[in-house]
Amino acid sequence: MIEPVFSHAEPMLQVSNVTETVKYWQDVLGFPNQWTWGDPPSHGGVSWHGAFIQFSHNPELAEKARGQSIWIRVTHIEILYTMHHKNGADIVVPLAKQPYGFDEYVVRDLNGNYIAFAEPASGDTKKSENLPGSVKIVARPPTPKEYRNLMQAVGWSTSCPAEMLQKQLDQMQYAAIAEHVENQEVIGCALLMGDGFSFYYVKDVMVHPDWQGKRVGTAIMQEISRWIDENASEKAMVGLFARETLKPFYQQFHFAPTFGMIRIIDKKEK
Repeated sequence: MIEPVFSHAEPMLQVSNVTETVKYWQDVLGFPNQWTWGDPPSHGGVSWHGAFIQFSHNPELAEKARGQSIWIRVTHIEILYTMHHKNGADIVVPLAKQPYGFDEYVVRDLNGNYIAFAEPASGDTKKSENLPGSVKIVARPPTPKEYRNLMQAVGWSTSCPAEMLQKQLDQMQYAAIAEHVENQEVIGCALLMGDGFSFYYVKDVMVHPDWQGKRVGTAIMQEISRWIDENASEKAMVGLFARETLKPFYQQFHFAPTFGMIRIIDKKEK
């Protein structure tokens, strides 16, 4: 049975001045992306990672609806809190741990609306165990045999001969593997493609089922992220495909959901 799929929700606030509101959300609250419609703008919005807010010009309704509130879930809330303090945001409720298990604070914006920023309290978040001492992360691609063994272990498959796999692996910008120190078995990997300048793509993040849930995947992605942070140019785009259940895992590395289009080559079409 086909069911509707919800991508995200965008609160729409009624405001007295769209231009000033967008500027405030950028300059004070730090939202980097914005758009407006009309001249002068009668509608607009801002976004930051997975948070999208719209504004509609309606001074009368804005006054009546004064005190509207939005709750935004974030990561690294202490950094955001410090930034909002520095930018002069009107913080009406300081950062504190709440009874319902979140670290949270509340800002009142220039329209008199309230924005709560919240993150699961660290004391209530179940942490995965540390990376086992018998595992080390190595900056190299897997060999074709190691790559094929990993794919089979996680239930993927490939019919490419070893020579073609080697050619593909040689084209990677960067790669990291997780190696079991005791027997040198490769138990995880991640590959990074790219043009070396403005675009990168993370592919084939794999962890052997026997080692999943032990921070192996996290350690591999931390190494990939370290390389990207040190080598990618300013404003470079880094993409990946992941199933819905893995979104929280990749969000910790600052990946955000987005929209796009793909084409899968089917030789039968021709």
